Amino acid sequence: MWGGRAGALLRVWGLWPAGVLGRRPLGCNAASLAGSNSPRCWNCGGPGGSMRGDGFFCPQCRALQPPDPTRDYFSLMDCNRSFRVDTAKLQERYQQLQRLVHPDFFSQRSQTEKDFSEKHSTLVNDAYKTLLAPLSRGLYLLKLHGVQIPEGTDYEMDRHFLMEIMEMNEKLTEAQSEAAMKEIESVVR
Repeated sequence: MWGGRAGALLRVWGLWPAGVLGRRPLGCNAASLAGSNSPRCWNCGGPGGSMRGDGFFCPQCRALQPPDPTRDYFSLMDCNRSFRVDTAKLQERYQQLQRLVHPDFFSQRSQTEKDFSEKHSTLVNDAYKTLLAPLSRGLYLLKLHGVQIPEGTDYEMDRHFLMEIMEMNEKLTEAQSEAAMKEIESVVR
């Protein structure tokens, strides 16, 4: 399925390990796998997971693997863990990942891979939406640093403080240059 032109594109993008195009191993040697701490491929039992590239596919049999529950949105979308995100790069990465894991590309695969594809695609969509919007990105960064802001608590805050936050959000959405972003960042700090 992934041979020819599609496989060549994946290899150029660095998402397909060299040497496995069009080949599916007959099996894995269990003795060589013993003692390894890496995640195992659900399909062939070989070392799977994050061995190569993004860890979406088993390097042995190329079966789609389950999403890594410990991976954060920034690493998934190949962004620095920072409030400032290059949205053009983010969009490019989003499209790249969707071309890789979208359920439409797994319609002829096993039900397990179809399910994993749906989970990956949903995860990529959530990561993209979260990191694209400054407010959700900021809240996500806070969450990664252990700060949870409960929903529905805005009414308890000082009105003056809320007005400052709203003005800051407006400036942030209207910021057109790096200098404007740095100014807003210095005020926030």
